[in-house]
Amino acid sequence: MEHAIEMIGITKTFPGVVANDKVTLRVADGEVHALLGENGAGKSTLMSILFGAYNADSGTIRIHGKEVDIKDPNVATELGIGMVHQHFKLVHNYTVTENIVLGMEPTRRLGLLDIGRAEKRVAKLSETYGLKVDAKALVEDITVGAQQRVEILKTLYRNANIIIFDEPTAVLTPQEIEELIQIIRRLKEEGKTIVLITHKLKEIKAVADRCTVLRRGACIGTVDVADVSEQQLAEMMVGRAVEFEIEKKPARIGEVVLSIKNLSVADQAGHLKVRDLSVEVHKGEIVGIAGVDGNGQTELLYGLAGLSPVASGTILLDGQDITKATIRKRIELGLGHIPEDRQKHGMVSDFSVAENCILKNYYQKPYSNRYGLLDQKRMEADASQLIVQFDIRAGQGSKTKAGSLSGGNQQKTIVAREINLSPHVLLIAQPTRGLDVGAIEYIRHRIIAERDKGRGILLISFELDEIMNLCDRIATISKGSIVGIFAQHEVSEREIGMMMAGSRREGGEA
Repeated sequence: MEHAIEMIGITKTFPGVVANDKVTLRVADGEVHALLGENGAGKSTLMSILFGAYNADSGTIRIHGKEVDIKDPNVATELGIGMVHQHFKLVHNYTVTENIVLGMEPTRRLGLLDIGRAEKRVAKLSETYGLKVDAKALVEDITVGAQQRVEILKTLYRNANIIIFDEPTAVLTPQEIEELIQIIRRLKEEGKTIVLITHKLKEIKAVADRCTVLRRGACIGTVDVADVSEQQLAEMMVGRAVEFEIEKKPARIGEVVLSIKNLSVADQAGHLKVRDLSVEVHKGEIVGIAGVDGNGQTELLYGLAGLSPVASGTILLDGQDITKATIRKRIELGLGHIPEDRQKHGMVSDFSVAENCILKNYYQKPYSNRYGLLDQKRMEADASQLIVQFDIRAGQGSKTKAGSLSGGNQQKTIVAREINLSPHVLLIAQPTRGLDVGAIEYIRHRIIAERDKGRGILLISFELDEIMNLCDRIATISKGSIVGIFAQHEVSEREIGMMMAGSRREGGEA
């Protein structure tokens, strides 16, 4: 078997963390090779070394049998290695083509930019690989899925034969995920070698030939995907058996704790995205909002959390009108919020874990004294307890910068803070987006535990299996309105899917 990539004995350390511990990875020419592991297992670090973003402390890299020294991404590009990053590296007010050619702009005589020639090549590449991107569109005007296709085109434009995908489906809708799988298959047919960094087992089974598993920086082994089950991959990744279906007791439902009546909310451009929406959440239950991304879920949560003004309607928390209340007032009255965008609304990346854990109550006792001074020791002690309790992997403990944590550990930090505040109502959006199976299992258990304590929970997720698994009642949203509300046992995934597309079913509450 000829190898496109051989990484032998790769070690990389950061302060307090061994990210890669003598890792060996061999990828065959022309295969789709999955790199599987928990959040913080060292997958992205290993591939960042291959792409030249990091330099290994020790180890050897061979590309097509030849030993290479990949000092920086320019060397990687020359060797035919491209990387599609989890957080896209695009200039939003540039066109698709301008983004793709950035750094290697084609010129005419006298050094003038020849954008027309570039647009033709981008259009041809887009057609060849089925990427469906308008070469002249502004990046800020296209969907997240299209932005990812622009990142893929960037690698193809630079003649990459080895393409690394870093958590490519973390921000995609189910439809976009299916499109991406087709694109990866097409790239393989064209002779490209693909490394897919992921922790989504279904995607590995759908598209990968072989899979290498990392756990806490070390290589556990490489397997043929056709020969193993999702359960076996999960056990290799986590080191124990994992529950895919969460067992939960019947809900003990109390009085209404969150009442949303005839709510309408507009987006930043002033377009009405939530229309006359009504739903109630009781103590001790989880109400799920199921819908295709872009049907008003984000604006609904913004309106409830106080991030956007409400156009009309009322929000009652424990019977108290909070429709126009400040964010701080909502928090003090018992509203918790685990946001959809953890980096934008959930945390301050430059703050430590300890500082992020008290973002919502830093001004209160026991963290702030009568002079307004923070008690650093108490902050760090309490955060250290949450780190243990929620299994947050932080190399320097409570002093670790939140921005240096893996995505899953950032999510665990936010979940820890919100649950620790003991809210009456928890607004939760995409709680397991981008998380590995171990972290997903843990966070789902915590959500169920909060419901069993009598909290009211409003859950928004684009993962239908998550909605079906966690929720007691399911409200389907389409074009900003509730199409139907059903008890979880009264409705099938297929029926929810049809309602997400806008059809109504008789017998629901709405």
